[in-house]
Amino acid sequence: MSLQSKYSEMTKTLQVLNEASWQETFKALWISALRLVQRAREPLEGPIPHLDARLCMLLALIPLSVDAILKEESDIFGAEGSKILPRRQGLISSLQDLIQYSGLLVPPSSVVNAANAAASKAAIFKANYTAGVVNSSMVAQTDSSTKVSMKAVGNMLHLIIEACISRKLMDTSAYLWPGYVVSSGPLKDTTLPQESPWLNFIKGAPLSDPLIDALVATPASSVGELEKLYNIAANGSEEEKTAAAKILCGASLVRGWNIQEHVVGMVVKLLSASLPSDSSISTTGSMNHYLAQMSTLNEILLGVSYGDAIHILSLYGMVPDVAAALMPLCEAFGSIAPPPNHKSTILGETSVYSVFSCAFLCLLRLWKFYKPPQEYCLAGRGGSVRLELTLDYLLLMRNNRIDLSNSSAPSRDSYNNMSSVNEVPAQPVYIDSFPKLRAWYFQNQACIASTLSGLCNKNPVHQVANKILSMICRKMNKGGVPSGNLSSTSSSSVSGSSVNASDDSFQRLAVPAWEFLEAVPFVLEAVLTACAHGRLSSRDLTTSLRDLVDFLPASLAAIVSYFSAEITRGIWKPVPMNGIEWPSPGASLHSIEAEIKEILASAGVQIHSCYPRGVPPMLPLPMAALVSLTITFKLDRSLDCIQGVIGQALENCAGGSSWPSMPIIGALWTQKVRRWHDFIVLSCLRSPFGRDKDAVAQLIQSCFSSFLLSSSGGSDITANRGVGALLGDSITNQGLRLPMAPGFIYLRTCRTFHDTYFVSEVILKQVIEWSHKLANGWSFNGPPQLKSGRTPLSCAASMAHQVAMLGGGLLCIAGGPLVVQVLYEETLPTLLLSAREQSLKDPGPVSSTLQGYAMANMLFFCGSLLWGADRISPVMKLSFLSRRPRVVGTHMDFIAGVLDGHILLGCNPGTWKAYVSRFVFLVVKFVPSWLRDIKLDTLKKIAAGLRSWHEHDLALSLLERGGPQAISAVVETLL
Repeated sequence: MSLQSKYSEMTKTLQVLNEASWQETFKALWISALRLVQRAREPLEGPIPHLDARLCMLLALIPLSVDAILKEESDIFGAEGSKILPRRQGLISSLQDLIQYSGLLVPPSSVVNAANAAASKAAIFKANYTAGVVNSSMVAQTDSSTKVSMKAVGNMLHLIIEACISRKLMDTSAYLWPGYVVSSGPLKDTTLPQESPWLNFIKGAPLSDPLIDALVATPASSVGELEKLYNIAANGSEEEKTAAAKILCGASLVRGWNIQEHVVGMVVKLLSASLPSDSSISTTGSMNHYLAQMSTLNEILLGVSYGDAIHILSLYGMVPDVAAALMPLCEAFGSIAPPPNHKSTILGETSVYSVFSCAFLCLLRLWKFYKPPQEYCLAGRGGSVRLELTLDYLLLMRNNRIDLSNSSAPSRDSYNNMSSVNEVPAQPVYIDSFPKLRAWYFQNQACIASTLSGLCNKNPVHQVANKILSMICRKMNKGGVPSGNLSSTSSSSVSGSSVNASDDSFQRLAVPAWEFLEAVPFVLEAVLTACAHGRLSSRDLTTSLRDLVDFLPASLAAIVSYFSAEITRGIWKPVPMNGIEWPSPGASLHSIEAEIKEILASAGVQIHSCYPRGVPPMLPLPMAALVSLTITFKLDRSLDCIQGVIGQALENCAGGSSWPSMPIIGALWTQKVRRWHDFIVLSCLRSPFGRDKDAVAQLIQSCFSSFLLSSSGGSDITANRGVGALLGDSITNQGLRLPMAPGFIYLRTCRTFHDTYFVSEVILKQVIEWSHKLANGWSFNGPPQLKSGRTPLSCAASMAHQVAMLGGGLLCIAGGPLVVQVLYEETLPTLLLSAREQSLKDPGPVSSTLQGYAMANMLFFCGSLLWGADRISPVMKLSFLSRRPRVVGTHMDFIAGVLDGHILLGCNPGTWKAYVSRFVFLVVKFVPSWLRDIKLDTLKKIAAGLRSWHEHDLALSLLERGGPQAISAVVETLL
């Protein structure tokens, strides 16, 4: 499911809930996306800046979402001549309003040229329009013949307008808006802008090296250009296919915002390299087919491994399809043995091992299996209920989407207008179709679940493992260190007969990648055990691991998986990071830790020091080995697929350990790449929240305080209040600025909260406490007798609504759909049934009412944000979102049981009454379709309870919206 479809549904839902005009809704949407870009306007130096993904959201996904919303309106009302429909008029008005927000419109330095080009295009149009030239072709001819170039200063609004015009959301009359064009005047340009390389390509210029480089660096401007390039990639010669694949994965994929969805679809189709339906991957013909495509596939895999590329693919909802495309590649190339003289793999070069490794590591990033196993953190009280991404789940998502597209083909366009992206194969994919991948998948799960079992001497895996040990220990053999014999001891330690140092067996290890990967965990156990017992030095261990990765880069997957499992088990003794055996973080450790404490303190979070001075830092042996391995890699573009794995792997392994490891890791990496300092510090900010519940609670409290205490003054939507104070403005290349907004830290750390039940309870309690403060005039500082200084009740109710919206947003971000489900079924009912806290006893009628009001708003907002207002939405059919009828039905049954007298409450009666009345009112008014899934008996009991409170109109409205089943109950009520 892409963000485009989610945005469309969410935008329509929020427009209904806020009872806002379309102008206000679209304006809020644009401003939120602009804020997102501004917070990374000058991204910190680091491996994954994410600026391109944020620009993709602003300039591609939101225009696509708006297009779907406008198309829905035009399908309902028709063209109606030249009349502009309300939603389209709201879009135009919202964009006109953006002109005044100059601070949000400052372009990042990387897109200044593109913004200036868009502004210059508008300036030329305006100049020619003023001169009486109205035809676009005449405009181009006039500009070319007079050799006059209008130069103008551009901003993000010019890029937004270009994105909207390219998708026919509006016309070029936007160029004539007052204040839109800020021209620097006509200049006789002796150095006119160079002709687009795509124009030369369309005219038939051969794909020479200079043209290829220019096309890689320049985004395509039209679908026609892409289609010609795709035809070459699909049907050209081998050299042409490779060049076309490289071009397609260049600037067009990352920054071709106006045609990006088509590029994404073409990349996935090329990556699929589909075979006839009756072909088997294991046949000779199929193998030859993949080998013939090897150069093209290698370029695509390298392209999608680039920093933000995979993130962009995920934004378009293509992760399941990319995973399904990678699986046959892994199965095929992992079954082919390399040449006998194979020594090492260079990912920039094309070989069987390099293509397999690139595909496998890319699949790893999509699958994210290297997250530490939560063996002692079950999905219950004190455990995580976040939905973890697995390979099985990815395939399930893809197959469900195929079923949806096949069952609702006529309405497909209404769900998603990106036809090139949605062209998925008609047949589902199952992991059983890939026996070798399946075997490794199960072996990996077994490795995570328990320690390895021994192997007999004659086992083929044992023999391959011994050969690998001989290969990686060849340098140590020169110093008299014996090589491996896995059966010599029960612990599979490195021992046994030595091997001649001149033996070239390491060059003759020509086994398929799957056989190699199957043996790697046993090799890792052997070398790690040998190091723990002093038979292998730390330097030799690191060298062995690096040799393993150099020979087959995909080995990194097995290394990360095995080490993360061992780290989580906590059975390995810590080793001193003293600079003798293992690298030392030195003074950088205390510097990093001090910066972390200072940043968190500026956001209202106080943490304790983990590393007192004078105490040598230590790490568990597997963690020390892993971080020592990672700092041996060079920072090279060809290693993007490796860098994309190790960074997340280190964080996840550190999070799975009870030992505070992340500051040491950050200090070591800061010593290696000093220009990444700020990026590393921000990454280390996450570590305290994975193990310290108090820090999590303090951060949540700071989010509420910053949002509410800053909201008392100002009215502008972009003022430094509310959302601005919560999330901050931007992070520049001038270093980290203090104070840092708590909401910004929350967004970067919430995925590390292990106990999301605890987070849910803290957020709910904060909503209740702030409602209590609002009801008691929390902003009043004057004498008690001066009532004019108190917050008006209407203002307090409005602020309580904002408190609930903030709480719902924080909860959805941190916990996702399953925590919302728990909120409906457990957390909120438990709170209402339990006795009130001493501090909130006898809160008074206003406080009781506002508390119930805020709780109802929060619960309803979470549900509507997640499930939408439509009872039969395409989004609802795709996954776990279909649980809504059961979840809402269970909660309504609880309400009915209390009202019927079968369940006793512990909360204040005023709180209960306000809660029920408000929740039912919101459901009746905004999502009446939900009521059709509620049992009639439940509706009757709730209606009877409302009537007992003299809420006759609300009770009648509830029954009226219960569907055909409730007609008789409505009649009885009226009689």
